[in-house]
Amino acid sequence: MNKHRFNVALWTLVCVSVLINIASALLPYVMPLGVEAGLLIALPFAFAFAHGSVDYRFSDVLLFAIICFVVSNVSENMSILTGFPFGRYYFTENLGPKLFLVPLVIGPAYFGMGYLSWMLARAILESGNHPRPRHALFAQPVLASFVMVSWDLSIDPLASTLRRAWVWEDGGSYFGVPLSNFLGWYLTVYVFFQLFALYLRARRVNDVGRPEARNSRSYRLQPVVLYGITAVRILLISMLSAATNAQVTDQAGVAWRVHDVFAVCALVCTFTMIPFTILALIRITEFSLAAGQRVSEGPIG
Repeated sequence: MNKHRFNVALWTLVCVSVLINIASALLPYVMPLGVEAGLLIALPFAFAFAHGSVDYRFSDVLLFAIICFVVSNVSENMSILTGFPFGRYYFTENLGPKLFLVPLVIGPAYFGMGYLSWMLARAILESGNHPRPRHALFAQPVLASFVMVSWDLSIDPLASTLRRAWVWEDGGSYFGVPLSNFLGWYLTVYVFFQLFALYLRARRVNDVGRPEARNSRSYRLQPVVLYGITAVRILLISMLSAATNAQVTDQAGVAWRVHDVFAVCALVCTFTMIPFTILALIRITEFSLAAGQRVSEGPIG
């Protein structure tokens, strides 16, 4: 497949993801939770392999996926058994079959969203004059972890307290979710981001990738659009479902107003995921303008 057709295929995958995200937000509870989650996870999963293989080698992306699966599955199973690092919880049957104590869809979810977060962090750190800062070996994993935890901050009460995809045994102060969950999330995702960064450095991979991919605004925009539409879906769900006086009780017996859960998750998404998306878009525009200027000026001397 030539570059143009492959780019069209990537944008087609992005457009399908946009439609699925919007449809699931406008028509909630139409599909079983497991089917809905499977679709929303499969699309970023497939995109990560296709998009990542343009700039990295396929084997690099495959290794990143393996690191995500192993680290996330170990962390999730360990937390279910011991309470570390996330807290005490268990998965219900709503997300389908499990590997040990963790649903099979969880690993691909970490990988798909992990790749999008990695690419957003890369876009934010890059600039026209310095496509890969020297400190990116550590800065990119740190920033990517914040980008990814923002997603969990925005959805965890919706998925656990309201939809019971997983249950926090002792409840928690964030609408039934313990604060330890987010610290554990940061630790887990930072570990696999940092391992991937160290692998790239050890293999002496030029992390800015192939010049044609690095300088392509279309290529750089695609993961940002996917991450952004994930945020838009959360906002739509929250806005469309907030008008209710119902209450929900967590495992600790604390009653929460459903309206408040939706409203706060929308606020968190608005002031975390949305700013990361906007900042990445600004950086991509700056980078593209700088790259265009270098091309127009040509070599000196």
